[in-house]
Amino acid sequence: MNPNAEKTPRLSLHQSSRFSKYKKTLALLTMVAPVTIWLILRSYLPMAGMVLAFKNYKVYPKDPTFWNNLIHSKWVGFKNFEFLFKTDAAMLAVRNTVLYNIVFIILGVIIPVALAIMMNELTKKLAAKTYQTLMFFPYFLSWVVVSYFLNAFIDAQYGMLPAMQKAAGEIPYSWYTSTKPWPYIIVFANLWKNTGYTVMLYLAAITGIDTTQYEASAIDGATKWQQIWNITIPNLRTMIAILFILNVGKIFNSDFGLFYNVPMQNGATFPVTQVIDTYIYRSFMTTHDVGMNTAAGLLQNVLGFICIITANSVVKKIDEDSSMF
Repeated sequence: MNPNAEKTPRLSLHQSSRFSKYKKTLALLTMVAPVTIWLILRSYLPMAGMVLAFKNYKVYPKDPTFWNNLIHSKWVGFKNFEFLFKTDAAMLAVRNTVLYNIVFIILGVIIPVALAIMMNELTKKLAAKTYQTLMFFPYFLSWVVVSYFLNAFIDAQYGMLPAMQKAAGEIPYSWYTSTKPWPYIIVFANLWKNTGYTVMLYLAAITGIDTTQYEASAIDGATKWQQIWNITIPNLRTMIAILFILNVGKIFNSDFGLFYNVPMQNGATFPVTQVIDTYIYRSFMTTHDVGMNTAAGLLQNVLGFICIITANSVVKKIDEDSSMF
C-alpha cells in the first residue's frame, strides 16, 4: 500500500466537469482567435482614424510621421462635412447612390427568389448544377474584366454593336457619350454579377424546408403554384428579411468597381454614374484632402447604421422572428 496515497489530491466530479468545460472553451477560443485578431486589426483598429474627420490634416516636413501630423493638425469641427452639402455634384452623387440602391434592393429580392424557386423545381440534377454554375460564375469576375467585356460590344471604334450598325449603313450609337442607356447597363451589370450568389443563399434556405409540408399539401390537392405561394415563399421570409436589412444598411454605399470601371471613367456619363464612393475618390485625387474624405466615409457609415437600425425595427414590428436583433 502506498503511504502517500492519502496525500494525492483528487478532483471532485464537479471540479472535473469544470476543468473539461474550460478545456473545451479554450479549444474553441483558439479556433476563433485568428479571425478575431484579423477583425480587430482590419475593422476596429482603423476606427481611431475617425478623428481625421474633425481635423485639417497637414503633413509636417520636419517630422512627417502620421502621429505627429495628427497631433499638430488643427481641429475644424464639422467643416470637413460641408463639401458634401454645398456642391450640386455631391447632391447628385447622393441621389444616384440612393436611387440605384433602391432599385438593387427591389430587383435583388424579386429576381433571385424567382430564379431560386425555378432552380429548385428542376428535376434533372445535371441541368440544375449547370445553371447554378453559369449563374454563380460572374460573381468571381473583377469589374475591370467586366468593363472590358462590355467595351468589346459598345466601343465606338472596335465594338461589335457599332460595327454591325456601320455594316447596315447606320450611324453608330455613341454609348460612352450618352447618359440614357447607362442606368439600364448599370442595373443589368449588377444583377448579372451578383444574382447568382443570392440565388445560392435562397436555394440553401429552400432545401431546409420540411418536405412533409409539400407532401401534405399535395394530398390536399394543392397545385405547384399554391405550394410555392403558401409554403416556399413564407419559409423564405426570414432570409428575405435578413438580406433586406443588410442591403438597406448599405443604401448610402455603392460598389466602387461597378460605377468606376464599367463606364470606363467617362466624364460624359457622370450625371448617371457618379455615386458617393466615386465622388469621394475623385475629390481626393483632386484636392488630396484627407479630412474631407474621412468625413464623407464617416457620414456614410453613420447613415448606414441608422438605416439598418430603422429597417430592423420595421421588420421586427411586422414579423419579430425575422428581425436580426
